[in-house]
Amino acid sequence: MEQVTTFDHTEDVYEPSLTPDSLGKLGMWIFLIGDTMSFGALLAAYAALRAGAGVIGWVPPDEILGINLTAFMTFLLICSSVTMVKALESIQKGDVGKMCDFLGLTILGGIIFLGLQAYEWTHLIKHGLTLTGLPEHGLSGDIIKGSNLFGPTFYAITGFHGLHVTGGVIYLIVILRNGWNGRYTAEVNHEVEIVGLYWHFVDLIWIMVFTFIYLL
Repeated sequence: MEQVTTFDHTEDVYEPSLTPDSLGKLGMWIFLIGDTMSFGALLAAYAALRAGAGVIGWVPPDEILGINLTAFMTFLLICSSVTMVKALESIQKGDVGKMCDFLGLTILGGIIFLGLQAYEWTHLIKHGLTLTGLPEHGLSGDIIKGSNLFGPTFYAITGFHGLHVTGGVIYLIVILRNGWNGRYTAEVNHEVEIVGLYWHFVDLIWIMVFTFIYLL
């Protein structure tokens, strides 16, 4: 008599630990880390040029730049971060309408910021702050003396940030359109969270730019 022995084979089913939601967040974090290095390099170069100005000197920012205007721009971006938070909170509660309203306010804040930056650039260029020169007189009417590198570094850093704000506004408009089309619910809203990460990053970077370029 033959004895037949059977074995039960249990197959392990592989379940990926990274879902589309977590992959999206991971991708955004990787992008933000790389972008942080880019801004860090620009600000480090600005600091090195300013420190190395030596005898030539560096232009006091308050002699050329409008601190009150940029302080308002900073406040505007901070408020837009608050509305972004409220947008995410709204969709997590399943309120699509409020999410769209708060996203609209966030977009409006970004557009106003860009408009004010365009006004600032136009005003500064008109009064002589170019890539190769400085205005003859500052806000106080005194003759400006200092390194001509102030203009190029100012436009490079603020312009690079402005491009990020522009990209963020376009990104938010896409998310808002998706919200109108009913793509997001209380359970499915990771795209709103991801765009929020980007927008908070843009706001945080501007606070650093404002401090380094306008205040110090």
